[in-house]
Amino acid sequence: MRLRPAAITLAVTALLGITAAPAHAAPHRAAGDTVTTTLYAAIDDLPVADESRDGYVRTAFRHWTDADGNGCDTRKEVLIAEAVDKPAVGPKCALSGGIWVSPYDDLVLTDSKLLDVDHVVPLAEAWDSGASNWSAKQREQYANDLDEPRALIAVSAKSNRSKADKDPADWMPPAAGYACTYLADWTAVKTRWGLSVDAREVDALHRIAAGCDDAELQVVLAR
Repeated sequence: MRLRPAAITLAVTALLGITAAPAHAAPHRAAGDTVTTTLYAAIDDLPVADESRDGYVRTAFRHWTDADGNGCDTRKEVLIAEAVDKPAVGPKCALSGGIWVSPYDDLVLTDSKLLDVDHVVPLAEAWDSGASNWSAKQREQYANDLDEPRALIAVSAKSNRSKADKDPADWMPPAAGYACTYLADWTAVKTRWGLSVDAREVDALHRIAAGCDDAELQVVLAR
């Protein structure tokens, strides 16, 4: 595994018997702050912790809601936003027509019923990684996060159900060319919501990221 600069510094100072200067404290971050970082640094900054699914039920995350009261719930809002050819929107936000490209598997779909709206970081994974300690309102906001374009994505139902609640250690999109985008989106969502990663997950993130550019990431913190 490639050593990060910080790891190299620690290794050299330990070898030479030099006492490293104490690191500066991380700046205080608050909801609404924009963090500008890179993919590699963002992965390094994710807190590592064991995961627990104790007490998880999907209904702990209320979705899909209609936050703006326009008659279209979160799922429909994502389908409309991500269509490459927009569907007609009828009464009660009934969708007809439209064309979508599912980035997970490169499928072109012309029926909205064949698509799922995926939580890039699944609800169960979020629970395991810190959301079990959130309020019901915070979990609802997470499950319907339209403010972060990387949080929710319209994909083929087949690919979404193959993914289920797996993290990148156990599932990556079948479309290999989408791997780096998916990894960056996963990392951005975990950063935005202050979620942790477990040891297998962070190892997978580092391994896959080694084949990606160290692209800039800008993330608006939700909490």
